Amino acid sequence: QLWSDYLSVQLHPKSIYVIQQYNHDGYSGCLEAFGQGETLLQDPGCVEELEDRLHFYVEECDYLQGFQVLCDLHNGFSGVGAKVTELLYDEYSGKGILTWGLTPVMPDTGVNPNCWIFFSQDSQKNFYRLMNTALGIVHLSSHSSLFCPLSLSGSLGIK
Repeated sequence: QLWSDYLSVQLHPKSIYVIQQYNHDGYSGCLEAFGQGETLLQDPGCVEELEDRLHFYVEECDYLQGFQVLCDLHNGFSGVGAKVTELLYDEYSGKGILTWGLTPVMPDTGVNPNCWIFFSQDSQKNFYRLMNTALGIVHLSSHSSLFCPLSLSGSLGIK
């Protein structure tokens, strides 16, 4: 019932953390806003669980050089990624943090890309995507050694 069930590679149980606040009776809700993701990691229980899982892997390293963080920019996971990179930056100062900001390719809606105002039902979603991407880029790049946005579209998934 989870995305990890379809992987051919078996993941260690400590490498997966399911966010229970957005999982209700098998239905997964959406993290739509940057602030929702940030508030998830303000819960002391969530931060403690994340730190325990992180320390489990860090203790296995002979020579820790740094971290790679892959994070969606267009939704609330940009807020989660921002808090995770901030945690890594504070806990492991001096270690490199390479952050990849990922954005999807948005379907072509026939809207003029030079137009700033959208008259569609998706205008709120477009606004959220724009704000999440902007806030994600600012916060992720401020706590990373190198921030690299990735998208198959030239517009970082923003229309």
